[in-house]
Formats: sequence, structure tokens, C-alpha cells
Amino acid sequence: MALDEYNRKRDFSATPEPGGTPAGKRGKQGALQYCIQKHDATRLHYDFRLELDGTLKSWAIPKGPSLDPKARRLAVHVEDHPLEYATFEGSIPEGHYGAGDVIVWDRGVWVPQGDPEEGYRKGKLKFALEGEKLSGSWNLVRTRMDGNKEQWFLIKSNDETARPEGEYDIVREQPDSVLSDRTLIPRQRGKAKAEAAAKPAKTPARRRSRKAEESATTLSGARPAPLPESLKPQLATLVESVPDGDWRYEIKFDGYRILARIESGQVRLFTRNGHDWTAKMPQQAKALAALGLESAWLDGEVVVPNEEGTPDFQALQNAFEAGRSGRIVFYLFDLPYLNGMDLREVPLEERRAALRQVLETGTSDLLRFSADFTEQPDSILESACQMKLEGLIGKRAGSSYVSRRSSSWVKIKCKNRQEFVIVGFTDPKGARSGFGALLLGLHDEQGELRYAGKVGTGFNQATLKSLHAKLEPLVVKRCPLDKPPPAAEVRGAHWLKPELICEVAYAEMTRQGVVRHSVFHGLRADKPARAITHERPVSTPAKKSDAIRISNPERIIDQSIGATKMELARFYAEIAPWALPHLRHRPLALVRAPEGIEGELFFQKHTEKLSIPHITQLDRALYPEHAALMTIDSVEALIGAAQMGTIELHTWNALAPELDHPDRFVLDLDPDPALPWKRMVEATQLTQTLLDEIGLQSFLKTSGGKGLHILVPLQPVHDWSEVKGFSQAIARYLAKLLPQHFSAVSGPKNRIGRIFIDYLRNSQGASTVAAYSVRAREGLPVSVPIHRDELAELKGANLWNIRNLMLRLEEQGDDDPWSGIDQTGQRITADMRERLGLKP
Repeated sequence: MALDEYNRKRDFSATPEPGGTPAGKRGKQGALQYCIQKHDATRLHYDFRLELDGTLKSWAIPKGPSLDPKARRLAVHVEDHPLEYATFEGSIPEGHYGAGDVIVWDRGVWVPQGDPEEGYRKGKLKFALEGEKLSGSWNLVRTRMDGNKEQWFLIKSNDETARPEGEYDIVREQPDSVLSDRTLIPRQRGKAKAEAAAKPAKTPARRRSRKAEESATTLSGARPAPLPESLKPQLATLVESVPDGDWRYEIKFDGYRILARIESGQVRLFTRNGHDWTAKMPQQAKALAALGLESAWLDGEVVVPNEEGTPDFQALQNAFEAGRSGRIVFYLFDLPYLNGMDLREVPLEERRAALRQVLETGTSDLLRFSADFTEQPDSILESACQMKLEGLIGKRAGSSYVSRRSSSWVKIKCKNRQEFVIVGFTDPKGARSGFGALLLGLHDEQGELRYAGKVGTGFNQATLKSLHAKLEPLVVKRCPLDKPPPAAEVRGAHWLKPELICEVAYAEMTRQGVVRHSVFHGLRADKPARAITHERPVSTPAKKSDAIRISNPERIIDQSIGATKMELARFYAEIAPWALPHLRHRPLALVRAPEGIEGELFFQKHTEKLSIPHITQLDRALYPEHAALMTIDSVEALIGAAQMGTIELHTWNALAPELDHPDRFVLDLDPDPALPWKRMVEATQLTQTLLDEIGLQSFLKTSGGKGLHILVPLQPVHDWSEVKGFSQAIARYLAKLLPQHFSAVSGPKNRIGRIFIDYLRNSQGASTVAAYSVRAREGLPVSVPIHRDELAELKGANLWNIRNLMLRLEEQGDDDPWSGIDQTGQRITADMRERLGLKP
């Protein structure tokens, strides 16, 4: 009956909120949890929920909690909610009870002081909170105020965690979710002001269209932040062909990259190198100002179309030189920042949808949205080349905005074309004036300037004259190249300071790095000469969809996100370069889910009668009296495992053939699920500090679930009992040192409000989920190696999944968190044992 009112008010076929039944008294099964949800409904408010008697007792707090004991926050008692509600985030549809956006603003455990049932019944609860944001002692007191619902006050006790509200307003200073990257952009309601945290300080409100006002809602990953003074653009990587995966394609414009910064209605336009070109494009700046934005960064490309509507780079350059900016069209394709909100972590599609909405409020033809195409990318590229366009820009769906060159943005060109440094020129011949050809250079990987050939076509008389005037002041006596070309190649050359850059199309480049059949397309002034190198296309791997053949590819394996068996197989094929180094020669067990993660799971250590394609079986003599162990040593084996319904991969702490001597041990930090994440972070830091002090280097990875794994690599010289005993000693040492934080004894009752340091995975035959393994949980999260200095910034152990992990790895590049894990060469010494209290 406790949840009757909750269930009566909701239509669970339409709302994403969880249905539920009372869980009954938890007793000693775990700590009592609490949560505070930020709820942008009719009015923005905070829902404070305490677990008691199998449900979440709930109060609506209009202003949110305060750390000031003098601030009594009104708390209106509302219906009980199911325990599952403590992690609910999402949007409740219009027309339904509580319609609006919900995030988990805080969560953790609460510790009653006295009998909680009696205190709740009498209307006087005193308790301690241990959450991500709130801590210390608090009070909930029922009042005698009149109202349709009980009126309570939430009051902070005057302890070491209290702070005056004038000094620190926690609601304003920490507005975001503690579970995800979600934040709320409060909707304007009449004359009401939006929440201060989501607006830039002291920025006057400017007129916006009603449509834009109504559309202000949740953007996943958006966060309140001051307007950056400068912003470097995201750059695309040149590739040979259309890549595999979910991409969005736009026309590659033949123009100048420009970023627009708007502050209090004032517009400034910058090149990709940070030069202010506002004065060169006054009409474009005026059109942007007319959008009525408070603050923004917009990213795009300026072009001048020719008579056929195709961007003409030479015409663009002429327009700048002649001061005719009215011909310049600004194509906008991204929105990294808008009205007090940093959008760089918002998925690509959401950023572009917001940009399109912003541009719909404008009326100038000088501003245009760079549309993307839904047709097959190969056919789009063919059409672009036929139209004499430069090529395509591909952007990976769901990707964030990063201020550097990234493989989540790629460019595919119709022909060879790039920038060169002008290092000299030759004299004209015949009736030609100005100069004969430009001598070109490129910087190599060591930064040395090398000869790259010449270009003598693509000029008209006006270009020859204007360009020659720019060349003359740069003439020098010495050749600027680090290695001068053969004299016959550059006879009679006039050398230049290597400052000017030109864009050149060419048919091919020789092995010596010299271009052939080149055509001049114009000067560039938006890049430094020292940055000009040979732009080599990255080879695009064969499409994985062409290589993968599995049965029942469309079978849903995770209903929560609609993930299919084929999607999982593709993920394992794509992740193979990162995963295989941690799988090869290591015995493993598989967690199989033939009917999906909602069905029965099978834990399998041996191939037995199941034929798994490409799986390697080890010699039975390596592990006598057991069936043959198996390993995964190739991408084909990974795909074969997925074909047989495998979700998870669990590996031993030893490599074949040395199976009697582990090459590492693992400490699996397993928390009471109700504990706040910051407790897990603190526990991991404490454990690694202990390992540092006794002289052992350690490495981290997320579990893909609730906890974290600490790996300590070893030389394979110790036996299993020695390693297990040592890891158990670490767990016992920490549990004795900090018994309120750690437990060294397994079982749910032994970790109430604490973290169990699981050392039991360090026995022969035991295993731990492998790095880059998927987990059989909703959303298909992945166990991911992390840098030690990343730990404090993490919001959980299940942040990465099969749909977003590749973005992290692409941005990570060569910065491998586990670099050097196989070269540590460390052993367990007598001194280490003694420091942990072990007998010699």
C-alpha cells in the first residue's frame, strides 16, 4: 500500500519512471540510501528522498538544501517512491504527473541518529549524510503549518561541514548530476529568470524568439561555464575512403575556417589560428548579432560561391582584398557554447540541432546552416566530385567537440590538394609578367623544411601582379630549405623568407616528395607556415561489416538500448587492437548470454562440446586433471566468441605456459551499492597509496559495474599461494587501519556501508573481467583502463559502453593508461611482507 499513490498517479506505458513495489525492510542487507533529484517541472525544485521501510520517503524542497544552519528549507512531504527511483534520470512527458526533466543531483547513504521509524512517526528525524555533495549532520522537522500536504523543514546542523549561505551556495555552485553528464537548462516561464547557474554572470537578457525559448531544455553533457576567451577549432583527419560506422557527412567547403564569439551581443570573428578578422566581415558580424544570443561560440567556414553555386577559393581571396564582404557566405556547422552553457561534451547531433534552431531565428542570407546528408557516403562523395567540390567532411555520430585534430572528424578529398610554404619563385618567360613559377616547401616529421616542387599554372594577370608584390619584400639571399634541391631544378631561383602559404592541387607526389601537374588555388593567411606538413591520408580499414558473418545478427541482446548481436560483434572487432594485448596467452572464462542479458547467463571455462570459431585450446598438461583451457589470441576469435553469445571475457592472472606462476594480482574494490561514488574514489586512492609506500606500482581500470580494479604486475616467480596470501594481507591491513571504510571479509552483511577488498580472484583458476570486456548489464558498459590522475574526475565505474568507448580511445591516441604494465619487473619482497605484518 505504501506505493499505491505513486502508482495511481503514473501511466508507466508513457513515462520512463520505474514502477515498483515496496522492497520490505532491508535489515542488515545494506546501508540506507538517500538521493536528491533536481526536477524541472512546473517549478524547478529538489526532491529529497530517504530509504525507510522498503521505500523512499520523499519531500519536495523548492529552494534545494542549504549548508547554512540559519537557513530553514521548506520540505513538502509527498508520496513514497520505489527504491529504484534513486537512480532515475530522464524526461517525464508533457501531460503526465511531474512532467519535466529529472537528474540525480546528489546520492549516498544516510545514518539515522536514534530509531528512524519512531523519528519519522513523531516528525523529528536527526541523521548524518554521506553523499557526493552533502555530508555531516542534518534534521528534518515536521511543522504545524497549514497546507494540503505535511510541511517539514530541512535544517543543517552546526558542525564542521556547515557554511554560511552568503559564502557558499551549494545549489548554485554544484548544479550538475552526480550520475551522468546531464544538466538542466531551466526553461523561461513568463518574467521568471532562469536559474543563475545556467546563465553568464551580469549578462543582460536579449530578445529571443518564442520558439527558441520553448526549446530550451536538457542537452545531455551540457554544463554551465563562463564564456571562453578563446577557442581552438576541431580539425579533421584526412582519410583515403569512407570509414565504417555511424557517420554524418557535410560538404567540405573551399574557404576559410572562422569561429564567431558572441558576448553581450558583441560579435568577434576569428580565424582558426586566432586572428581577429571581424573588420574584414562586418556584414557577417551584423547578421550574427541579429540572432539575439547572450553568449556563444559558433564554428563554420566562409566561402564565396561562383556562378554555379560552387565555393571558389580564389574569389573568396579577391573578396577580402577588395573589401567586398557582402559576397561572403558564412556556413555554420557547430555550436560549442551557447548562452552560458558549454556544449562541447554534448553529442554532435544535439549540438547541430541546437545550432539549426538558433539560425532559424535569423533572416540574413549571409548565414547558412551546413546541412548533412543521409544518402550512402560513397554516392555523396561521387556527386561532390562531379560538382567539382573539394570533398566531404565526415563526423562520427555522438562525438564530442575537441579543440585539436581528431579521428572523430575525417575529410575525404576528391583530389590531392593541400597547403605549401612558398620558398621562392622563378623569373617569367615570354610574355608572362611577375614570375614564372612558385617554389614550394613542406616541413617533415622532424620540422625541417624540404623542397616539394613548383607550381606554374592557375594564375591570371591580376594574380601574377598582386602576388609578385607580396613576394618582393620577402626576398633573401640564402635558400631557406634545410636541404637545397638540385641546382638544375631551381636554376635562377629567387629565395624567400618562408612565411607565405598557398593552396595547390596536384596529380601526384613522387617518392622524393615533389608534386607533379600542380595548379595554384590561392594564398592562405589563416595558418602559420611552421605548421604546414605533408598531409598524408590515414588508411581506412576494410569495413568490419563486410568481414563479420554471424547468425541471428538482429537478435536484441540488451532491450534497454536496443543493442543487437551484430552490434556487439562489431564492437569486439573494433576494440580488438586494444583488447588483444590483455587476452593473448591468458586462460579465460566466458560469460555467455544466448538469449540476451535478460535471459540466463552461462559461465564457461572450457570449450567442452561447444565449438567456438578460432578459439585456441591450451595443452591439457599445463593444467592437469582439468579440461583444456582456452585463450583468445585473434580478432577472429573475438568475433567467434560473440557469435556464440559471449558478452563478458574473464582472464586468469597468469600467461601460458607459466600457469603455475601468476604475473600479477588484482584487488577488486567492491562497494555497498548505496555508498556514494566519492567513497570508492577515496578507497582506491588509499589502496594505491599503500601500494606506493611498500614499493609496488599499480594500474587501474573500471569494472564496468560499481567498483574499480587495481592491478599489480609481477615477475612470474611467485607461486599462487604466496601471491594470494600477500593480496589478502593488503586487504586485512586496510580493514584493520580503517574498519569504517574497508572489509576484508566477503558477503553482503560484511560490507554494509563499507567496501570489500576482494583478493579472492588471486587463486589459480580464478579470473577477473578483462580490460575492454563488455559487461552483461543494461547499457552494455565496458571495463576500461584509466590513468591514475583521471580517477578524481570520474563519476562512476560504468561510464563507457559499446557505443561511446571508441570516442575515448580515439581522443586518447597513444596515451595508453597501461603503458609499461608489462615492463615493471617487480617482485614481492621480505620487506613488503614485514610491513604488512606477514611472518617471514
